[in-house]
Amino acid sequence: MKTIRIGLVDDHNLFREGIKSLIDKMPNITLVLEAVNGKDLLIKLNNVIPDVILLDLEMEEMNGEEATIKVKELYPDVKIIILTMHKEDRMISYLMEIGANGYLLKDTSREELENAIKCVSENDNYFNTLVSEALLKNTKNKTRVLHTNLYHKYHLTHREIEVLQLIAQEYTTTEIAKKLFLSVRTIEGHRKNLMDKMDVKNVAGLMIKAVKEQMINV
Repeated sequence: MKTIRIGLVDDHNLFREGIKSLIDKMPNITLVLEAVNGKDLLIKLNNVIPDVILLDLEMEEMNGEEATIKVKELYPDVKIIILTMHKEDRMISYLMEIGANGYLLKDTSREELENAIKCVSENDNYFNTLVSEALLKNTKNKTRVLHTNLYHKYHLTHREIEVLQLIAQEYTTTEIAKKLFLSVRTIEGHRKNLMDKMDVKNVAGLMIKAVKEQMINV
């Protein structure tokens, strides 16, 4: 099994030490980069590029928002999990829109942190309840896709509509494949087609655009 390489960016030494001790207990996950702010991160990325970066928001010398934009511009394949105490819906939605792959509060459990790292490494994004509620405007009901002329606008096929619906309902690629009796590779192809047709860069962007276009009922 591939070892997931982690970067940790936070300006509080004590917090970094705590996260490092948690990562040490996670199988097939290892810390390869440590930085105190966004500027420090960009310098160190010249020497080592992790698979996943755990990124704080509030830091001097380039904060988490600025660092997310810059990292995604320079290293689009690097995954970013925001790790902060802020849980405002608009902030979460905005950060996912500009490229974050996951969003966790600093009081999260070790189990969820490990799960989030594995999810973004394997499936690009981690949608926990916090993120899902923010992206779908705090709805408590399961989202459902509405059959509107907007689908014709993006030339979506019936199968792509089904995949979009299941993504909105927080199913993983593997789970979608099982539900539709298709291969994982086929679902990945449908997901890529959806992102290409709707002109977005990742699944978070896909969900945000679907909500904005009222393709998802919330």
